[in-house]
Amino acid sequence: MTLRLPEDLDRKLETLAAEQHISKHALLIQAAEAIVARSGRRGEIRGAIDFVRTHDAELLQRLEDA
Repeated sequence: MTLRLPEDLDRKLETLAAEQHISKHALLIQAAEAIVARSGRRGEIRGAIDFVRTHDAELLQRLEDA
């Protein structure tokens, strides 16, 4: 896979990688893993909200009316 980055972003990534004593490649892998994990958490949160809405709809309605 080839990744072409804007020069400014490339320099920032190079600096950040150097500060963390890792390669730019490793830094980008960490970033990709964080994106995937965040996406998974969003799905879990959406699922939890949907569960509460469907299983506690009556309770939520009573709270709204109180």
